[in-house]
Amino acid sequence: MNNPAILHICLSQGWGGLEMYPIRTGKEFLDHGYKVYGLCTVGTQVAKGMRNSGIETFEISSKGQLIASQLLRLNHWLKQRNVEIIHCHKSGDILVSALLSLLTRRKTFFTEHMGVTRPKKDLYHKWTYSHVDQVFSISDETYKRNLKALPIPENRITRLWLGTDIPEQPIDNQNQIATIKFELGLPTDSVIIGNLGRVCSGKGQMELLEAFNLLKDKHPKLHLLLVGGLDVSEGSDNTFVNNLKDKISHLNLTQRVHLAGFRIDTNRMLAVMDIVCLPNHNEAFGLTAIEAMAAKKPIVAANTGALPEILISAALLTNPLEPQRIADSIESYLLDNELMKKNSVLAYQRAQSEFSMTAHVDKLAKYYRE
Repeated sequence: MNNPAILHICLSQGWGGLEMYPIRTGKEFLDHGYKVYGLCTVGTQVAKGMRNSGIETFEISSKGQLIASQLLRLNHWLKQRNVEIIHCHKSGDILVSALLSLLTRRKTFFTEHMGVTRPKKDLYHKWTYSHVDQVFSISDETYKRNLKALPIPENRITRLWLGTDIPEQPIDNQNQIATIKFELGLPTDSVIIGNLGRVCSGKGQMELLEAFNLLKDKHPKLHLLLVGGLDVSEGSDNTFVNNLKDKISHLNLTQRVHLAGFRIDTNRMLAVMDIVCLPNHNEAFGLTAIEAMAAKKPIVAANTGALPEILISAALLTNPLEPQRIADSIESYLLDNELMKKNSVLAYQRAQSEFSMTAHVDKLAKYYRE
């Protein structure tokens, strides 16, 4: 049986875990001998990322223009490439897939990354979702939300955890780590609290900053490293970024808090972090948590959303809205080296057993080939 050709639709203008997912999985399927294509918006990070990964793209200026004048051309383009499967990644993109299915019936999948909370059972959503063969919920938390909110039967919704690359040996060479610290302007002997993710209020960077401020005097070698785009084109909230910078300045922390900006070398950024802190308010999944687990790091994370399900007992869980609680959890590690070692090993073992990209792709391939 030949592998089916796949189209990933991601018309997002932003940049984060959701947008990286079709690129990462698309690349994996290319490596497995599948034909993989992308429908994306011209000039975006998604378009650039797809092309750089070897995914041939059909690029549009807007969804409105696509629907008004390019749908027939897109359908012809897909027919020429024998595309049998459409995989959507944002709920708004399902409309494109539904309209395409009126022209040529293809199997349609939707990975629901956001954990929708508002009911989508009006006529419009009933019609668009009627063209979706299977919804993938990225956690038990989002699965519960999807069952309540989406206008499709239970047998067409399944939980499918995301995956990431698990290195056989995370970076732990001290010379390498010293080099990365020098690059980032971090003192060689600094102890680094790190955070990765979209820089916006829901990811908890402001609460983490306040928690760090509570610890800075007692732990003079402590530094905070925030990794994530600092502009809307890289997925951030510009107003929030400005407020965060103002707060750093107001607290006189410009020498102790480091904004690394958008980085593609996530594994190198994680390597310099002694503790990873993810006080995300209501995370639908938490790919950054898995990446931190794969990097063999002790983690402090929110006790809300999907993070407790992802991390279980391999991390310290805390209220993400209370800086004092976040600070207390971080300090638990700072004062107990054995706890840091134990949780970093547990996290790595869990990442290997449950969240490898290989396991994820194998499960996804079964749905594609059914």
